[in-house]
Amino acid sequence: MRQSRARRFPSAAPAAVLAIFMLAGCAAGGADAVSGTVPHTVSGTVPVVSPQAAGEQSAVDRPASPSYGEAEARRKLRALEAAFKGRIGAYAVDTASGKTVAYRSGERFPLLSTFKAVAAAAVLHKARTSDPGLMDRVVRWSRDDLKPHSPITEKHVGDGMTVARLCEAAIRYSDNTASNMLLKQIGGPAGLTRYFRTLQDPISRLDRWESELNDWNPKERRDTTTPESMARSLHAVTIGDALDAKDRDRLNGWLTANTTGDARIRAGLPKDWTIGDKTGTGGSYGTANDIAVVWPAEAAAPIVMAIYTNRRAADAPGDDKIVAETAAILVRGLGRLP
Repeated sequence: MRQSRARRFPSAAPAAVLAIFMLAGCAAGGADAVSGTVPHTVSGTVPVVSPQAAGEQSAVDRPASPSYGEAEARRKLRALEAAFKGRIGAYAVDTASGKTVAYRSGERFPLLSTFKAVAAAAVLHKARTSDPGLMDRVVRWSRDDLKPHSPITEKHVGDGMTVARLCEAAIRYSDNTASNMLLKQIGGPAGLTRYFRTLQDPISRLDRWESELNDWNPKERRDTTTPESMARSLHAVTIGDALDAKDRDRLNGWLTANTTGDARIRAGLPKDWTIGDKTGTGGSYGTANDIAVVWPAEAAAPIVMAIYTNRRAADAPGDDKIVAETAAILVRGLGRLP
């Protein structure tokens, strides 16, 4: 079980970061793994989660290399991409300084399950602004509604779950049936696309439900985003002002308690940093994604990053280590690792 402690995070980004985002905008648990009480931190804090790298040695367990600038980060990402035999899309912003590192940040990649973080934000927003009883409402489904990889909802056919618990299942366990139940609360895929637009994101779009949305090929524009667009949207809902402060805290609590990301962004960064992330994994072209809000151990201001990867061959496997190494390069490019 992960150990956690309270950690302060800013309710809004510095003016320099907000300006950057505005300018850019122009262009497996047990049967009761999701308890009746969802993680809900006190206002202004999130729990620290100590990431555990799975399998291979993490980037931070290897000898440290010096930090470097964006140009060197891009050079290293090009070399990593060539060895990967695929495509890496990445965007990171340091909210303390406004400094960014970007690589293929304007190219489209499949959203996959990364959309679930924003879907939960859309549900929280609706509950706060127009449907005050929404989070406690019980939603039910049948066995016919179950989708592959539904580790929590498959245990609750018949009795159902509250919308709050569905949000937790969708983010912490990437439960696909839970995600579809959330989409139903906000008008389906089109409703989520509309919510992206309220976040000043003109690019990200959801067109299909789980699990059809994972059917992606390099010519597909449906159910896609760009690393920069998703980073901006994640920034808005986790540390910006798109959500009420209590809802931001709740969302960040779910993200930092995520169970699917230990081998990705978390594996590339120091184990005493707080990382709230949402992964996405496809069944073709080796797609493997992760988006995160990262609180360095000794700094209050977080880093927001989005990493999307795919390989050239349709039957190629994804590679978690590429995501982890990309995260380490991004942070060093921002000068936040020695």
